[in-house]
Amino acid sequence: MTTVTYSIPSIHCGHCVHTINMEISEIEGVVSVKTDLNTKQSTITFQPPATEEKIKAMLVEINYPAA
Repeated sequence: MTTVTYSIPSIHCGHCVHTINMEISEIEGVVSVKTDLNTKQSTITFQPPATEEKIKAMLVEINYPAA
């Protein structure tokens, strides 16, 4: 398993956190998603078939690109 933490500057409310957590958790292979409003970071644990590329692409798709 792999764990990554992304800085996501566009997080500004609880809805943002909920959206990121829900959408990223739908990617096959994602084990956990913890997004923090205060630090504007999301920590994601995943295994194949999930990849960093798929996660980053989903963040862009939902308008929360990682910095």
